[in-house]
Formats: sequence, structure tokens, C-alpha cells
Amino acid sequence: MRVLNIVTSPRGERSASIAIADSFLFEYKKKIKGLVVDTLDIWTESLPEFGAEAIGAKYKGVSGEPMTRSERATWEKIRELASRFEKADRILLAIPMWNFSFPYKLKQLIDLVCQRNMLFIFDGKEYGPALNIDKAFVAYVRGQSEEAGFQTVPPPGFEYVTKYIEFWLHFIGVHSITAMTVEHTWDGRALDMIDEAKKQAAGLAKQF
Repeated sequence: MRVLNIVTSPRGERSASIAIADSFLFEYKKKIKGLVVDTLDIWTESLPEFGAEAIGAKYKGVSGEPMTRSERATWEKIRELASRFEKADRILLAIPMWNFSFPYKLKQLIDLVCQRNMLFIFDGKEYGPALNIDKAFVAYVRGQSEEAGFQTVPPPGFEYVTKYIEFWLHFIGVHSITAMTVEHTWDGRALDMIDEAKKQAAGLAKQF
């Protein structure tokens, strides 16, 4: 069994989301003997910029046109990153909320790896998944909650994060998603809330 652990926070040991993911993994390793954990840290991984070279490589990769040397290097890195998803039996994501969405580096990873004939297929009429991954575990983490009011807009909750992430996971071929939400990780209740979340994640790992 191989789990792809995507680290989305740059805060290391100070990160609530990483602590929750680690708690899940600690318990999951007890359940699945010989579990292989492939940790993809989006902040330390050498992610190519999704600029002109990556976009040029993308179109040439689909059409079969010859690439420049720099485009080829970028495309090979994209293939390498996508292969880590292709090899995974499970996906683990713990995501801190940034501006009511998710960290920009996670979107960069998605834009790089979510390529036709890598993570999805398209026959000109219909999209389909290229992967066949049974389960994903996702923890959504934010510093405050709906207790903090909004003067000009309705409270967004976790809506902008969960809808996109879960759409994308199903789109690429994840069959079922186990999710949890954690709040108040940046106020006076933080220690208690993080501790409770770690226990919840460990409990969910036993059933995963």
C-alpha cells in the first residue's frame, strides 16, 4: 500500500494541518503494515512555474510536436510529479485555509500534474479519470470560524475549499473521500482544538 502525502503548509512543526496529517499517518501505519508514504511537500519540491514553457510543453505534449530543450525539461518534471499520483493507492491532504481558499502552491501543483492522459482523459466529447484510487483523506483547517462576522458578504465557511478540492479528486479518479474540518487553530482555543483534531484524525485512520 502506497499513500501520497501532499504537504500544503510551509510552517513545518508550527503547522496545525501538518500535525493533523502526521497524527493520521501515525495511526494508519499501525493498521497497514509495510505502508509506503511518499511525501510531496509543495514548498520544498522543485515545482516548475506554470508559465510559457509549461504551457508550451503541455500543448506540444498533447499534439506530439517537438519541444525545445527547456520545454522538454519542464515536461519531464511534470511527468515525474504526475507519476507519483499514478503510483498512489491513497491520497492524504491536510489543507490550511488561506483567504478562504487554499495555498497558491497547491493550485500550482494541480495545474502542473492535472494533464490529459496523465491524471485525466478526454476523447473530444467527454472527460474521464485516468487514475483508479480507492480513497483520499482530506483535513481542512482554518484559524477562525463563523463566530467572526462579515460586514459585506455572507460567511463562506469551507465552501470555496471543499467544493474545488473534492471535485478535483473525483475528477482524476478518487472513488471516495473521508474529510474533516478544523477551526480555531489561531486563537485562544488553538491548543485544545488541534489536540482534539489530532485525535479525530487518528480515529478516522482506523476506519480508512
